[in-house]
Amino acid sequence: DAGEYGVNTGRPRRMGWFDAVATRYGCMLQGATEAALTNLDVLGFLDDIPVCAAYEIEGTQTTRFPVSARLEQAKPVLETLPGWKSDISSIREFDRLPLQAQNYVLYLERLIGVPVRYISVGPRREQLIER
Repeated sequence: DAGEYGVNTGRPRRMGWFDAVATRYGCMLQGATEAALTNLDVLGFLDDIPVCAAYEIEGTQTTRFPVSARLEQAKPVLETLPGWKSDISSIREFDRLPLQAQNYVLYLERLIGVPVRYISVGPRREQLIER
Protein backbone atom coordinates (compact mmCIF):
# COMPACT_ATOMS: atom_id res chain seq x y z
CA ASP A 1 0.00 0.00 0.00
CA ALA A 2 3.08 2.27 -0.02
CA GLY A 3 2.24 3.62 3.44
CA GLU A 4 -0.70 5.86 2.48
CA TYR A 5 -3.35 6.18 5.22
CA GLY A 6 -6.60 8.11 5.50
CA VAL A 7 -6.28 11.18 7.73
CA ASN A 8 -9.59 10.69 9.53
CA THR A 9 -10.02 6.91 9.46
CA GLY A 10 -6.40 5.76 9.70
CA ARG A 11 -7.21 3.01 7.19
CA PRO A 12 -4.76 2.13 4.41
CA ARG A 13 -5.57 4.19 1.32
CA ARG A 14 -5.67 2.62 -2.13
CA MET A 15 -4.03 4.62 -4.87
CA GLY A 16 -5.66 4.90 -8.28
CA TRP A 17 -3.79 5.33 -11.55
CA PHE A 18 -3.33 8.78 -13.03
CA ASP A 19 -6.26 9.70 -15.29
CA ALA A 20 -4.78 12.01 -17.91
CA VAL A 21 -8.10 12.43 -19.75
CA ALA A 22 -9.90 13.79 -16.68
CA THR A 23 -6.88 15.84 -15.64
CA ARG A 24 -6.52 17.48 -19.07
CA TYR A 25 -10.23 18.32 -18.97
CA GLY A 26 -9.90 19.77 -15.46
CA CYS A 27 -6.89 21.86 -16.49
CA MET A 28 -8.79 23.15 -19.52
CA LEU A 29 -11.88 24.08 -17.48
CA GLN A 30 -9.81 25.91 -14.88
CA GLY A 31 -7.53 27.61 -17.38
CA ALA A 32 -4.52 26.04 -15.68
CA THR A 33 -1.13 27.02 -17.06
CA GLU A 34 0.82 24.55 -14.89
CA ALA A 35 0.15 21.62 -12.57
CA ALA A 36 1.39 20.05 -9.35
CA LEU A 37 1.96 16.30 -9.20
CA THR A 38 1.65 14.72 -5.78
CA ASN A 39 2.63 11.32 -4.41
CA LEU A 40 5.29 10.50 -7.01
CA ASP A 41 7.24 8.74 -4.26
CA VAL A 42 4.51 6.14 -3.60
CA LEU A 43 4.97 4.77 -7.13
CA GLY A 44 8.65 4.03 -6.51
CA PHE A 45 8.10 0.39 -5.54
CA LEU A 46 6.23 -0.60 -8.72
CA ASP A 47 7.71 -2.50 -11.67
CA ASP A 48 5.22 -0.92 -14.09
CA ILE A 49 3.00 2.14 -13.72
CA PRO A 50 -0.31 2.31 -15.60
CA VAL A 51 -1.66 5.67 -16.79
CA CYS A 52 -5.17 6.21 -18.16
CA ALA A 53 -4.32 7.81 -21.51
CA ALA A 54 -7.75 7.45 -23.17
CA TYR A 55 -11.26 6.09 -22.69
CA GLU A 56 -13.06 3.51 -24.76
CA ILE A 57 -16.75 4.19 -25.33
CA GLU A 58 -18.79 1.76 -27.43
CA GLY A 59 -15.65 0.35 -29.05
CA THR A 60 -14.12 3.73 -29.94
CA GLN A 61 -11.12 5.25 -28.18
CA THR A 62 -11.16 8.91 -27.27
CA THR A 63 -8.90 11.29 -25.38
CA ARG A 64 -11.79 13.72 -24.83
CA PHE A 65 -13.61 13.68 -21.52
CA PRO A 66 -17.17 12.49 -22.19
CA VAL A 67 -20.38 14.27 -21.31
CA SER A 68 -21.97 13.08 -18.07
CA ALA A 69 -24.51 10.86 -19.82
CA ARG A 70 -21.70 8.82 -21.43
CA LEU A 71 -19.22 8.82 -18.55
CA GLU A 72 -20.57 5.57 -17.07
CA GLN A 73 -19.87 3.80 -20.38
CA ALA A 74 -16.25 5.00 -20.50
CA LYS A 75 -13.64 2.32 -19.87
CA PRO A 76 -10.08 3.44 -19.14
CA VAL A 77 -7.42 2.64 -21.72
CA LEU A 78 -4.20 2.15 -19.79
CA GLU A 79 -0.69 2.76 -21.08
CA THR A 80 2.08 1.23 -18.99
CA LEU A 81 5.36 2.94 -18.20
CA PRO A 82 8.36 1.35 -16.50
CA GLY A 83 8.80 2.00 -12.79
CA TRP A 84 12.03 3.18 -11.20
CA LYS A 85 12.15 0.79 -8.22
CA SER A 86 13.90 3.23 -5.90
CA ASP A 87 13.29 5.67 -3.08
CA ILE A 88 13.12 9.22 -4.41
CA SER A 89 12.04 10.93 -1.18
CA SER A 90 15.37 12.74 -0.67
CA ILE A 91 15.61 14.13 -4.22
CA ARG A 92 14.98 17.87 -4.67
CA GLU A 93 15.99 18.43 -8.33
CA PHE A 94 14.15 17.07 -11.35
CA ASP A 95 17.27 16.01 -13.23
CA ARG A 96 18.36 13.89 -10.24
CA LEU A 97 15.23 11.74 -10.42
CA PRO A 98 15.72 8.31 -12.00
CA LEU A 99 15.26 8.54 -15.78
CA GLN A 100 12.06 6.46 -15.60
CA ALA A 101 10.55 8.92 -13.08
CA GLN A 102 11.52 11.88 -15.30
CA ASN A 103 9.97 10.15 -18.31
CA TYR A 104 6.78 9.48 -16.33
CA VAL A 105 6.42 13.18 -15.48
CA LEU A 106 7.21 14.27 -19.06
CA TYR A 107 4.68 11.76 -20.42
CA LEU A 108 1.98 13.12 -18.11
CA GLU A 109 2.79 16.67 -19.24
CA ARG A 110 2.29 15.70 -22.88
CA LEU A 111 -1.04 14.06 -22.08
CA ILE A 112 -2.47 16.88 -19.92
CA GLY A 113 -1.17 19.75 -22.05
CA VAL A 114 0.38 21.83 -19.25
CA PRO A 115 3.81 21.66 -17.59
CA VAL A 116 4.20 20.03 -14.19
CA ARG A 117 5.79 22.77 -12.07
CA TYR A 118 5.76 21.08 -8.66
CA ILE A 119 6.38 17.42 -7.80
CA SER A 120 5.96 16.08 -4.30
CA VAL A 121 8.25 13.20 -3.37
CA GLY A 122 7.04 12.67 0.18
CA PRO A 123 4.51 13.81 2.78
CA ARG A 124 6.67 16.56 4.34
CA ARG A 125 6.55 20.16 3.18
CA GLU A 126 10.23 20.17 2.15
CA GLN A 127 9.85 17.03 0.01
CA LEU A 128 9.12 19.06 -3.09
CA ILE A 129 10.75 19.52 -6.47
CA GLU A 130 10.13 22.84 -8.20
CA ARG A 131 10.87 23.03 -11.91
